[in-house]
Amino acid sequence: MTLRLMTGAAMLLLASACAATKTEAGLAPVDVPMPPVAETVSADAARLNAAIVNDARPDTDIERDAMRHPAAVVEFIGLEPDDTLLELEAGGGYFTEIFSRYLTDDAKLYMQNPAAFDAFLGNSLETRLEGLGNVEYLKVNFDEMPLEDASVDVVTWFQGPHELWYTPESGTKLVTNPDNSLPEIFRVLKPGGTFVVIDHTAPAGSPATTGGDTHRIDPQIVKDLATEAGFVVVAESDLFDNPEDDLTVNVFDEKVRGTTDQFMIKFEKPAA
Repeated sequence: MTLRLMTGAAMLLLASACAATKTEAGLAPVDVPMPPVAETVSADAARLNAAIVNDARPDTDIERDAMRHPAAVVEFIGLEPDDTLLELEAGGGYFTEIFSRYLTDDAKLYMQNPAAFDAFLGNSLETRLEGLGNVEYLKVNFDEMPLEDASVDVVTWFQGPHELWYTPESGTKLVTNPDNSLPEIFRVLKPGGTFVVIDHTAPAGSPATTGGDTHRIDPQIVKDLATEAGFVVVAESDLFDNPEDDLTVNVFDEKVRGTTDQFMIKFEKPAA
């Protein structure tokens, strides 16, 4: 896995270069805010291994480990055992179970799904959540989090933001307004908090509505939405890169299902 880390120093050099270019062009230099410094936080390796190598995990989850790389993902997040975590679009709870067992009993994990997901989740979550005492289930849309301002350390959104432009066959929308979701995530995160996105890659320049067609999204759209909300990109990973995926096939097509090219980006809410 290659990790592309944007440190505060690197971003400051880039900002300084931009300011210098304006001066050379005869324009007044701009005031560039100091970017946050990306601190590398390592996950607790022993707790993480115990959470993954756990006899209580369903066999169907274990079979998916090879394609979902849970250890590498948690390490990329830099999740700490006492963090408060909001897991957006948790689905059936593959990562929920790992997160819950990794976090301490006193930590808090909010597992979120829109109400429209009931149609395919059924009663499966009742079994999943048995024994996971640090998990609270939130059945809400992506732009309506019932959480206090600055109350969460980490937000994850895995496979992912493309849903903002998808309407299930039931017609029940997953979001009231796509433009409100990233600001809502920014609101609930603590200053210095982390927001990590994984999603299926669409070709560069694809419209956002591709999310409702092939269930993919151009990563630049996610970056733009996050930046507009106030986030800063601090790291990217090629963990889920797949050059054999042409990025245009629906993610549920058997040719690519489970092996799509995906991007993984870590954002940070500035500390000040």
